[in-house]
Amino acid sequence: MPRVRRPAAPLPAPTLLRLMWLASPALPVGGFSYSEGLEAAVESGWVRDETGCRAWLLDQLQLVMARSELPVLAQALRAWRRGDHTRIHELADWVRLTRESHEFRRMGEQMGYSLTEWLKAQYPGDAQVALLAALKPSPSWPIAFALAAHKAAAPEREALLAFGFGWTENLVQAALKAVPLGQGAGQRLLGALADALPDAVDQALALPDSGRQAMSPMLAILSAQHESQYSRLFRS
Repeated sequence: MPRVRRPAAPLPAPTLLRLMWLASPALPVGGFSYSEGLEAAVESGWVRDETGCRAWLLDQLQLVMARSELPVLAQALRAWRRGDHTRIHELADWVRLTRESHEFRRMGEQMGYSLTEWLKAQYPGDAQVALLAALKPSPSWPIAFALAAHKAAAPEREALLAFGFGWTENLVQAALKAVPLGQGAGQRLLGALADALPDAVDQALALPDSGRQAMSPMLAILSAQHESQYSRLFRS
């Protein structure tokens, strides 16, 4: 028998709006300044046009996001909810130690730090925000986003969808500039990634700790090459 998903209860308006805010490029964390290896892939000739970009980003969604960032986010959200600070430290260390290039590590730390500062302004004096800020060497992006989603009272799946769509928008905007592509192509890319995102989120939610992994050798090589790329628009 095919699996039937029960209709989800409608999100309360404040939660929905908070998730839209967290997914928005207007959130002041600097996500627009990173291409996550895409600019280096264009420079190296791996991505040349809309078709190649679509394949690249869909692979990155399935092989990187669904196996690493999204599962970490789900597990961190559960830990924040139950006040499991030991687990938060474990997940933060895992994220830090599995970044495969200096650029990727700096990206996660900078975006995590920026979101932490935003959370400080939103929730002054909050004990969990203080714990996040104390993570060394810096709060990481998925750990910080998980706390923001927890404060918004967001369900797990919706939190991961918001996180994933924020990533999608940033990468498509990077593609428009780096490939370059037109606005129509950008909308088609957004559509393809939005169609694939729910399945990636479901895979991430079902993934046990033993299945979580961060291994994308070609992406790591391109990221390392990007660090010394002569001409570039993006920070990764």
